Amino acid sequence: MFWSGSAHSHEETKQWLARVDAVTPVLTQERERTERERVTSPAVLDALREQGIHRMWVSPSFDGGGVSVRTGSAVLQALARVDASVAWQMGVQGVISRMSDYLPEQVSRLLFAESDGLVVGGINPTGQAEAVPGGYRLRGRWSFASGSTHADWLVCASTLTNAADASNPAGGTSPACGTEDAARPPATRMLFVPADAVRFDDDWRSMGLRGTGSVSFTADDLFVPAEFCVDGSLLRRPPQDRPSRGYPIAYYDFGPFTTASTVLGIAQDALSAFPGIAVGAVPARGTQTLAASHTVQAGLARAAGLVRAAELMLEDAANHAELRCPLGGEDLSALIRLAAATVGEHTVRAVDSLHSLAGTRSLAEGSRLDRCFRDVHSAVAHITLAPTNFEMVGAYLLGDALMMRR
Repeated sequence: MFWSGSAHSHEETKQWLARVDAVTPVLTQERERTERERVTSPAVLDALREQGIHRMWVSPSFDGGGVSVRTGSAVLQALARVDASVAWQMGVQGVISRMSDYLPEQVSRLLFAESDGLVVGGINPTGQAEAVPGGYRLRGRWSFASGSTHADWLVCASTLTNAADASNPAGGTSPACGTEDAARPPATRMLFVPADAVRFDDDWRSMGLRGTGSVSFTADDLFVPAEFCVDGSLLRRPPQDRPSRGYPIAYYDFGPFTTASTVLGIAQDALSAFPGIAVGAVPARGTQTLAASHTVQAGLARAAGLVRAAELMLEDAANHAELRCPLGGEDLSALIRLAAATVGEHTVRAVDSLHSLAGTRSLAEGSRLDRCFRDVHSAVAHITLAPTNFEMVGAYLLGDALMMRR
């Protein structure tokens, strides 16, 4: 398609898209099984690991790819054009791997270099962490743990139940976790635990992204050493500079690129699928194909325009996030959020339009348009793509502080 050339022109991106090409036959072969069994097959994960895609956004110091934001975005788009569930899991792995720049180096090396499984989990703080000597006592339940079936380690976002004691050395606070700002409660911790230390619930039955295996898991009074913790308040700022640091980009500024790239790839797949439907389909009691309809022609062009605009806006945000760009702080955060929310809105409108233009031909379960429709609506439910981001960015443009959530 004409809109895909400019974003994928530099050499690094070409090399990593070739890795996607290498795994595409396996993704295509296993796609129906993934949908049916609600979890990505081991064969797919093995292929992704062989190409290093699950570690593409990890620092080379921890045996990762260290690819640019642009390249990683292009990889997720390409994966989503084949299987959005796979792209979603690689995106989740990509953003959680960014905590490797916040963890102590020896822990990051253990999780991301010495282990070859996924490092995923629950980033919504629905657990509770109690500071104790040497670490934390952890308990709670986390949902939407995409990719956890293939995980070696899980992150468990939790509220600190005894924040007042957290800065007391007797309470076991790690230097990696810092101190709390009393003006910004509640205090949170990101705690990493082995996947075999929790209990999983097979509760993932969804409309779309069926193959992500986004089940829930529970931890019952686990002890977590302090060095396996990241202070949640640090994630809004770039990680401290050190030789092993992969990216000088705040964790929360990285996340939207994963979800937005996935929905963009879904919409690109819908655009690619539509001509094959329209060229040969004649509506009931009709005399010409859908492709000959002026309404369909205009609708397809408008959908292509929405997707093209979304791609360019996301590429612009990725360029601003690169090392060479001086933009940072809340300006960068607002730009990225605006881009992600716009991508979410544009891609849903494009897929909905194509789904409607195809008529009954889009209704068959398992068809490409049916899958795109289900997957894109499931993906845009994520907070990084939510319409509330427009409100928060708008308030910021009017002079307020940029809110984290609304």
